[in-house]
Amino acid sequence: MATLDRLKRRTEYSENLTSSITDKSFRGQIDNNMFKIISSAIGRGAFCVMEGYIGERYGEVHIRVNKAFQILFFIIYLFPVVGTISICFVNPEQFSIFSILVMLLQILFIRLLFVGIAFYFLSRQSESRFRDVLDIEWVK
Repeated sequence: MATLDRLKRRTEYSENLTSSITDKSFRGQIDNNMFKIISSAIGRGAFCVMEGYIGERYGEVHIRVNKAFQILFFIIYLFPVVGTISICFVNPEQFSIFSILVMLLQILFIRLLFVGIAFYFLSRQSESRFRDVLDIEWVK
């Protein structure tokens, strides 16, 4: 398959899916017709992991947030929780139900605004690079 060979030529092998300076378009693993790759763009390429397979006529690609970034975002989600709990213990008279609402809105804000928008744009960039390298059309 020419498409799979093109992907193998443009992918540098990486066990851990980490960013590194390379002249290839992707980093990751390709095993038979299955792949798990990240874009080699420094600073933003490791955010999205593309997993899937390439068949004779069709393939399938799933894009998700890299595990390392998922852990980082979980820690960031904990900041409002820790802040609300610390207010409860340090200054209990300032704690109210409104504090819980503010905490939930902060988590929602972080999730939708920062993570959601970052994933939207970075996944589009990775998807575009993938399509350009393989010279394929998307079918939804």
